[in-house]
Amino acid sequence: MALGAGILWGTTGPLSTALYAEGAALTAVGFWRVLLGGIALGLWGIKRPDLFRVDRRAVVLVGLFGGICVAGFEVAYQFAIAGVGVAGAAALLYTAPVIVAIAARLVLGEALTPLRLILAIGVMLGATLTVRGGSGIEALFASERQGMVLGVAGGLIAAASYAGTTLIGRYAVPRYGAERVLFLEIAGATVLLAVLLPAIGETPVPPSGVGAWVYMGLLAAGTVLAANFLFFGALRRVESAPVSVAATIEPVAGAVLAFAMLGQDLTVLGWAGLLLVVVSVAAGYVVEALRAGPPPVPPFNPAAPDR
Repeated sequence: MALGAGILWGTTGPLSTALYAEGAALTAVGFWRVLLGGIALGLWGIKRPDLFRVDRRAVVLVGLFGGICVAGFEVAYQFAIAGVGVAGAAALLYTAPVIVAIAARLVLGEALTPLRLILAIGVMLGATLTVRGGSGIEALFASERQGMVLGVAGGLIAAASYAGTTLIGRYAVPRYGAERVLFLEIAGATVLLAVLLPAIGETPVPPSGVGAWVYMGLLAAGTVLAANFLFFGALRRVESAPVSVAATIEPVAGAVLAFAMLGQDLTVLGWAGLLLVVVSVAAGYVVEALRAGPPPVPPFNPAAPDR
């Protein structure tokens, strides 16, 4: 189940790039993805009314602050995919555990050990080696340089947003349940994007044509809903560390799909960098599990439903 979740998350880049080719705006892809996912969860909640039973603290913490993180992720990650390519965007996203480790030290007082620092350096070096040019759709940016700059910035903002939902999830998931947290974050992100995007002149335009709607539907169904349910289903059956390690197949799956579907290939150094990212993040999960035993939500576990 965890491998399935990682593979589904890995389709985000190729499907988003296909939408760019259909004329979709970068900001619109993230909005319609979470909107469709939120509608589907809301319909599912008709049979599970407890999904909507939340207290004020959950609305503020998860709906508002979690929604801000998800909204930031949805927009920023689209710029990363278009600007630095599918593999580069995924590699930048996986710097999130580094941010979580540092934030956990500053906010929660958790130890920042030498091994954590070494693994963090491995992740950052791997991401640097993996980043390359983007989707090849020149109309998205004024120049290749602009695409690279905005892509790297988008990837780092997406990673920071991902880290934010991870920290929120460490508090919220044990208290409210994964499905309720997922719904609140998606609902919050949808409302925020619906208000903010028109305010900055980026009103989300619906996908144009049957093909674009198919890609968008697959993106919402696969990466927002199915992947998260598979991931949390795996967490209910297996300890969180091996589940998290299995889910690190995501950037590899994304890179393979990008090569097969879009012709986005990596150099030998690029593949080495991607491998370094995956190994460093996976090693972090394993080490944390060995040191801390089986906690409800381990420090490096991306259990927050931010995807």
